[in-house]
Amino acid sequence: MCGDAERGAVPTRRDLIAAAALAAAPLAGCAGNGGDAGTSPGAAVTVAPDPGTPALEAPTLASPAFGDGEPIPEEYTCSGADRSPPLSVSAVPPEAETLALVMDDPDAGATPYVHWLVWGVPVDRTEWPAGVPEGRRVDELGGAQGTNSRGTVGYVGPCPPPDDGAHTYRFGLYALGSSLGLDPGAERSAVESAIGDARYGVATLRGTYDR
Repeated sequence: MCGDAERGAVPTRRDLIAAAALAAAPLAGCAGNGGDAGTSPGAAVTVAPDPGTPALEAPTLASPAFGDGEPIPEEYTCSGADRSPPLSVSAVPPEAETLALVMDDPDAGATPYVHWLVWGVPVDRTEWPAGVPEGRRVDELGGAQGTNSRGTVGYVGPCPPPDDGAHTYRFGLYALGSSLGLDPGAERSAVESAIGDARYGVATLRGTYDR
């Protein structure tokens, strides 16, 4: 998942869009403890497929509960209610059909800890409410949820070891050109594989938490 295989001497417009999204995506196979490279956290990513084609903007992702790079309120962590934070989506590319989200903790060790997997969300669901319940399908988002690193289906909040310092949590939002076709409850490896070349853009929101 760290890069696409070579497809030919003249890449298509879709190839270039997908390749640019791949470079920005916070996927486990390409990310270590140092976080993502080449993206501005929480900002739109502008992609120019070729000199004669207008630039495409990736979606933007924000939260009314905390700013990009700021501490995540205790309410959304294991020290509080352990419920998902509210999220706001904007600037979704018109080509996109659905949205997917991967939340992880790259500071947890060699393998990022998966906190939340969501996919199949309609692009018109621009305001994600706080406290999305556990469950394979969620009416609040119109999509499905996957299995986190705790082994449950749905959101599990930040919970770094005490005195381990602040961990950074990444919310990666993917604008997709198709439905992933996954069974609810799928794990991260299956979600990443299904996302593949379906990406039109990705936005990243980061928050921190320290116990």
